[in-house]
Amino acid sequence: MTVASVTAAAAALGVLAGGTAVAGTAGKSAAKAVVTRAALDPALTAGRGASVGFAEQEAENAVTDGTVIGPGRDAYTLPAEASGRSAVTLQPGQYVDFTLPAAANAINVRYSIPDAPAGGGRTSPLKVAVDGGAARTMTLTSQYAWLYNQYPFSNDPDADLLHPDYWVTECGCVPQATTPTPVFAKPFRPNHFYDEQRLLLGRTYKAGQTVRLSVPAGAAATTVDLMDSQLVAPPKVDLLAANVLAFGADPTGRRESADAIDKAVAFARRAHLKVYIPPGTYQVNRHIVVDHVTIEGAGNWYTVIKGHQVDLATPAPDNSVHTGVGFYGKDAAAGGSSDVHLSGFAIQGDVRERIDTDQVNGIGGSLSDSTIDGLYIQHTKVGMWFDGPMSNLRITDNVIVDQIADGINFHTGVTHSAIAGNFLRNTGDDALAMWSEKTEDADNTIDHNTVQTPVLANGIAVYGGSDNTVSANLIADPIREGSALQVGSRFGSEAFTGKLSITDNTTVRAGTYELNWKIGLGAIWFYALEKNIDADIQVTGDHFLDSTYNAIMLVSDFPVKDLYSITGVHFKDIQVDGTGTSVLSARAKGGATFENVDARNVGAVGVNNCGSFNFPATGSEFTVTDLGGNDGGGTTGPWLAPWELPNTITCNDRPAVVPPPAPSAW
Repeated sequence: MTVASVTAAAAALGVLAGGTAVAGTAGKSAAKAVVTRAALDPALTAGRGASVGFAEQEAENAVTDGTVIGPGRDAYTLPAEASGRSAVTLQPGQYVDFTLPAAANAINVRYSIPDAPAGGGRTSPLKVAVDGGAARTMTLTSQYAWLYNQYPFSNDPDADLLHPDYWVTECGCVPQATTPTPVFAKPFRPNHFYDEQRLLLGRTYKAGQTVRLSVPAGAAATTVDLMDSQLVAPPKVDLLAANVLAFGADPTGRRESADAIDKAVAFARRAHLKVYIPPGTYQVNRHIVVDHVTIEGAGNWYTVIKGHQVDLATPAPDNSVHTGVGFYGKDAAAGGSSDVHLSGFAIQGDVRERIDTDQVNGIGGSLSDSTIDGLYIQHTKVGMWFDGPMSNLRITDNVIVDQIADGINFHTGVTHSAIAGNFLRNTGDDALAMWSEKTEDADNTIDHNTVQTPVLANGIAVYGGSDNTVSANLIADPIREGSALQVGSRFGSEAFTGKLSITDNTTVRAGTYELNWKIGLGAIWFYALEKNIDADIQVTGDHFLDSTYNAIMLVSDFPVKDLYSITGVHFKDIQVDGTGTSVLSARAKGGATFENVDARNVGAVGVNNCGSFNFPATGSEFTVTDLGGNDGGGTTGPWLAPWELPNTITCNDRPAVVPPPAPSAW
């Protein structure tokens, strides 16, 4: 970013000399509550994403004497991983003030503090006071943040390359083939900077009152990304259920409660009762296996199931080397579980490293004819990972944050199931995924979810499958090696068959820089790596806002570019508001149709058509079909000009990026 653009951004945020942001006003008395969704005016996302019980406020819109950082989208930087790509850094003695937009008795703070010098994290206090009243202290931690190096990452900032034979673009070499000791900066590729913490305030405060977050003397510099405020309902009570306290569960969290919960589950099944877990923190350090049972808490702010990660004496048959807190259905090979209903509690794990074979997920196994509703899941490897075959699972209104890997993954033969109304932030891999490995996922829906700041991979990814729908989701700020939406033939997935509908979704600030290819990805990208993508794919009614590079990409990896193609993709009734480069980047053979695709603020030529890079005299191997109504464009003219049709080669391998203006009402 240029000095001029940094200055302009600072001015737009009302940053005074010394780094004091005052939200465009001259004094605290004029402060207003600025509520956004994914750092956007909520009007721009109406009808899309999850309906949540909290109001999200960005720190850069609040009153502060700290320093606004960003906006910036370069991976491995604090601004890039912040919601809206901007945040506020507070030194000891500094504060940020949020004005409550509505009555609230609880807050959630998304923040980053430095790692310990040798890795492993540290703690630091943050003071919370309302309208100058007595301050409470939150103890922040970076123990679940700060990963380094190549996949699957390290907690050691001084580690050498995990894979010294891999291509490392930062030093422009294949290390073992050129120099035994490649030169690269340490810590190498730091990422996953942020964490969040919730706090019940002890009473209800009114709209207009001010919540001050301040860093006391001697504490670590603290970057505040945002604050959520919420009016949490009183705890739910169920006097007719099997109460886990009656079976010896400890609500103080000092003693292990797994055995007591198991006993309550067994009794409830015999007596045809629900299991109730009242307010408290319950220590659980292994899986609770569930089948034909309903387990409900008092609400996820009150009932917390929390556990340590435990080393296994010997690896499990699935090669897990740890276990930890989680609610698991039986394996599909053992018949799976069914008629399981989980609601109203939190699951907080203790996962600080990524080991893909470990079963340390919040929810796992196989669950058919079941529901999961109103959970809060944090610090597990994956929030929910399901291995089918299984069917008829409905996952609704959950909050999943701060994961080392995925948020929710339907893996292998999940059918007739839905993921709806969930909120996910700061996942370490695909936030929501359908992965048809070995057996296809079919007739599933991912609908009205909000995904923010997935650090690695995609907001929503579909890998093969049949007759699935991705609709009315809001996806913002993907960071690296993925984007907002992906349709991919990769990871050993079955082919796409039937129909795939991608309808009425909104993406914002999507499209990351692909480190290995050294190109920018589209907000939505189709990737034919292992098979043709040739099903009926309908992309309809989607809005692509402020795309860092292109809005739409269709690509095949260079070694297989002449083997696989992408066909049968139809774009209709699309709005593209702002692209750093093109509306469409075609880097594969095949073709797509376009109808009523309206674009504005396009940074480069509308269609960047490279085909499969053979450049035959007959034109590109990728055909663009104009079905009419494709309007608008940018400084180079209409985005879909007659001269580009049907397969004019307009290939610019790495076009210059022109940052678009902020999106606005169409």
